[in-house]
Amino acid sequence: MIFIAEIGLNHNGNLDLCHELIRQAKLAGADIAKFQLGWRAKKDEINHIPLEALKQIVESCNYYDIQFMASIFNEEAFELSKKINQDKFKIASRTVVDNPALVEKILNLNKPTFISLGMSDKENLPFKEYDNVHYLWCKSKYPTFPSDLVDLPKDFKNSKFDGYSDHSIGIEIPLTAITRGAKIIEKHFTLDKSDTTIRDHSLSATPDEFRTMTTIGRNIFKNNSIGV
Repeated sequence: MIFIAEIGLNHNGNLDLCHELIRQAKLAGADIAKFQLGWRAKKDEINHIPLEALKQIVESCNYYDIQFMASIFNEEAFELSKKINQDKFKIASRTVVDNPALVEKILNLNKPTFISLGMSDKENLPFKEYDNVHYLWCKSKYPTFPSDLVDLPKDFKNSKFDGYSDHSIGIEIPLTAITRGAKIIEKHFTLDKSDTTIRDHSLSATPDEFRTMTTIGRNIFKNNSIGV
């Protein structure tokens, strides 16, 4: 079972806050702390992460014993990721649609790559020729309401998806996905859901919520694994 804490832009442009988010993600049971490279990343934008700051983020992940991962949104971000020897990748739903050539460059590195398909045909998966891909079922709506998720796979084990990337309010939908066999959960992570700097805070899990999700989720996964 893998839990990905999507920190994304929830640092609000304060890169020093990344380190506390990483620490809290580890304490909440996350396996991976995920950031975004190349999205709203110009010098005057909220997610501008220079190389030295990125190296510090990776160093914090190593210190707190949580894996680092980032979504790659453009060629510049891809080149930046090479400078830190990124060992696993996330592909956002929009990148699958907007820049499939970039996705193929990343996949050709033959490193574990998690791909969300919130904007793609979920019946005809892209990049099927690669064996280093983990597909995540997703709805690209922020927030996603339960009524939007009636087509969530009923049985992940017999679907084309390894897991679920969540944009819903609360932790109930990710836990539902685990009961149905999802073995990877990605959930946005925040220290303050009332923060209005960006919309992602409201659909994120707090450390307490994330910890509840990982604790219950791992027990559900364990029970599923032994045939309960």
